[in-house]
Amino acid sequence: MGVIKTADRIGGDAEPPNGKFPGHALQSLLHHTTEEARASFVRFEPGAHTHWHQHSGGQVLHIIEGLARIQAWGEAAVSLEAGDTAVAPAGEKHWHGAGEGGPMTQLAFTSGEVTWLEEVDSAY
Repeated sequence: MGVIKTADRIGGDAEPPNGKFPGHALQSLLHHTTEEARASFVRFEPGAHTHWHQHSGGQVLHIIEGLARIQAWGEAAVSLEAGDTAVAPAGEKHWHGAGEGGPMTQLAFTSGEVTWLEEVDSAY
């Protein structure tokens, strides 16, 4: 059994995430079984967010702190607070990031390959 100590999580090495993130975001990898299955903490500065994207195996986002904004293609954007969780099924086109009022940290569980798509309309 592997053990990941608290000090090795958010306090670990953080770097900009791969992909398309307008604004400033940092990612700390928590665990991965392969390059296609991983868990990581991602901290978004106010207003920073991803481009539209899809995960071939889906994604679960659990908000640790701050206010998140998320949206699935064809649906209205919604706000999530610390403790809320969003689930994007395999192949669902979506984006996520921090609200304008402050930073947001999420715990992301991602499966499969990611396909990066177009920018999000700035009026999200």
